[in-house]
Amino acid sequence: MPYWDARVAAMARDYGDVRLDKYHIDILTAHFVQRPDVFDVVVGSNLFGDILSDLGPACTGTIGIAPSANLNPDGKFPSLFEPVHGSAPDIAGQGVANPVGMIWAGQMLFQHFGFEGAADLLLAAIENVLARSEATVLTPDMRGSGTTEGFGKAIVSEIAAVGEKK
Repeated sequence: MPYWDARVAAMARDYGDVRLDKYHIDILTAHFVQRPDVFDVVVGSNLFGDILSDLGPACTGTIGIAPSANLNPDGKFPSLFEPVHGSAPDIAGQGVANPVGMIWAGQMLFQHFGFEGAADLLLAAIENVLARSEATVLTPDMRGSGTTEGFGKAIVSEIAAVGEKK
């Protein structure tokens, strides 16, 4: 994609401290599975980005925990924050959707607007709830028996607990 390559090259000049590597999509998907720790940020077209944004979190066992951001760095247009899985209409109303992706997207929104304290608090709450791995809290995509509401309430309780410690 010559246009895309030219745009990336132009942007890369503005960020000389950032290493730029180019991959074909087929080998990139293999590297995502074999060496996920190598990647920090991946820039790609919408088609490839959609594929990779599902593959990456699926390697953890669920796409339910992954946030997503479509950023407009110069702020001329709105940025969009959402879970990688989108609205998940196939499970709407069943109470089994993992809320972490949406909550984490909210954390990224706070961070984007400079609300570091709120962003840090929210991320700590997410991490603490996930670290406990309580089967009655975790949703079915994480091999738990919890519900969307229950998982959300656990994170809200953890926000209060972490906030009291600060």
